Amino acid sequence: MLNNPLSRTREQLSRIQRLSKRSYEIVTNKGVRYALSRLFRKLYFKLDETPLPSQGAPEVVHPFQEYHYWLSQNSARSVDLRQKRATVPIFSHKPVISILMPVYNPPEAYLRIAIESVFDSVYPYWELCIADDASTAEYVKPLLKEYAEKDTRVKVVFREQNGHISAASNSALELATGEFVALLDHDDCLNADALYEMALMLNLHPDADMIYSDEDKIDESNTLRDPFFKPDWCPDSFLSRMYTCHLGIYRRSLVNDIGGFRIGYEGSQDYDLVLRLTEKTDRIYHIPKVLYHWRIHPQSTASELESKNYATDAAYRALCDALERRGEPGKVTPTEGGHWIIRYQIRDYRRVTVIIPTKNLGRILNTCLTSIFEKTTYPNYEVLLIDNGSTEPETLEIIDKWKTKEPDRFRCERYEVPFNFSKINNYAASKASGDYLLFLNNDTEVVNPDWMTAMVEQVQRPAIGAVGGLLLYPDDTVQHAGVVIGLGGVAGHSHKHFPAHVPGYYYQLKTTNNYSAVTAACLMCRREVFEEVGGLEEENLAIAFNDVDLCLKMVAKGYRNIYLPHVVLYHYESKSRGFEDTPEKIARFAKEIEYMREKWKEIIDRDPCYSPNLTKDREDYSINI
Repeated sequence: MLNNPLSRTREQLSRIQRLSKRSYEIVTNKGVRYALSRLFRKLYFKLDETPLPSQGAPEVVHPFQEYHYWLSQNSARSVDLRQKRATVPIFSHKPVISILMPVYNPPEAYLRIAIESVFDSVYPYWELCIADDASTAEYVKPLLKEYAEKDTRVKVVFREQNGHISAASNSALELATGEFVALLDHDDCLNADALYEMALMLNLHPDADMIYSDEDKIDESNTLRDPFFKPDWCPDSFLSRMYTCHLGIYRRSLVNDIGGFRIGYEGSQDYDLVLRLTEKTDRIYHIPKVLYHWRIHPQSTASELESKNYATDAAYRALCDALERRGEPGKVTPTEGGHWIIRYQIRDYRRVTVIIPTKNLGRILNTCLTSIFEKTTYPNYEVLLIDNGSTEPETLEIIDKWKTKEPDRFRCERYEVPFNFSKINNYAASKASGDYLLFLNNDTEVVNPDWMTAMVEQVQRPAIGAVGGLLLYPDDTVQHAGVVIGLGGVAGHSHKHFPAHVPGYYYQLKTTNNYSAVTAACLMCRREVFEEVGGLEEENLAIAFNDVDLCLKMVAKGYRNIYLPHVVLYHYESKSRGFEDTPEKIARFAKEIEYMREKWKEIIDRDPCYSPNLTKDREDYSINI
């Protein structure tokens, strides 16, 4: 059953249908020439098997050659830089950006490259505030004096005692007079248009208090590699990992208001700073361009996180402090890659109603129910089965068995209507007694006992809309780890078919992350939120995308949706309903696609929880080339 060749064939046909529709859209919207150029580029990269080992961390998935092709198409050329320099005078707002650079014994060549990268900026309204933290290398002081004498925008303070990076950063901050401060490590470097892009964003959004960009790494031969293409601001993702990182600029008045960099948080002083700053503002913007190059060498955090265990310890304390400040008690637990998962304290163990639509296929249903009742440790729940017309004796016997076995926690409502997933689940919600609704497919199987507890931890929070988990195929590959809007035309599953044990894109599979949507194969929300957004769309989305639509309605109301890697279930996908393989089903599916594209065009074009620099053709986080 688990490796059924027919099932695999149907899945392949379904994928071909999706790819065909995507190809048709590209040809229609951008022409045959553009479509062919994309095809040949993809074939080239698929067929070229030249080994290109990366020096980056194991979670990085972007091959060197693909990234350099992307750079050739997306980096500012000399003519672009001249044009940008020429447009600065027409900016209505020309904020001074103070670049803070704490220095302690960096390799001389890297220090010069870092400073020269600021001098190369096409945006002239900057000041470089350098705090030397009592370096012992003889070349440091004369080198810094050389640049200070060269340009009055370079300000240098020589600390008499070494105080580590937080103290040195505060010394640099004391030199700053700009409206915004940026952070630059003494061995990293900026793009020539980095400050220009920041100033441009400030002209578009004068209210911004924080702006961050994408980044990559630069190795010892000054070769660029391993880009990190980031989502827009995702607060829960940030509590799991410091993903905004470089390049970031912050309103100086806010930085001063929160007390600058805290002593004792060295190694994660920037993480701690941004945790505190983002408690004061939500005016946070993202520039999806690589503007910062993080140096890889033996002493750098970029090269070896394990060499700086103190940074991990500081991050742990910074997160614990944040939970206390925010009045959200919880436990900070480590996960892979030096990242974190927050396990929130449950304030009130309110009832969860697990809603399971079903029809026949009794063995599959029995597997689902057995896993719930035998494994779940959450103390207050009921299972509400909605029987959409089962006729198989075995299924009816199994339903009766569970009625007898779990009379207080299991009940079944017969609801015989033509299959309409939205209508069935809306009906179930009206019959539920729980404050929390957990929509669950009948072809799922619970893996970890605290799955429901973990979901309640998040769904109880006022800012959270829908909560989803990690769903696996029987072969332990990923079926669902969050939904990316726009993939395949409307929506697709993050990291689909990745092995369950791998980190994913920058440890995205192993960390808590905000997504615009999660699948209703396992989705929990508060009843009040479900009712506020009008439940599932019955008329236009009877079968497909109704869960995506539900989540996007929550986003439109200001809620955040979230994926939890520690909520794990198996999902034997679409066992009850089958596949979209008849003319009638295909026609209905096409109408649902059209409805979604018209209703959610903006977010389909640009999912804020995903990067526009990543592909929409596949679920593998590869580069959009």
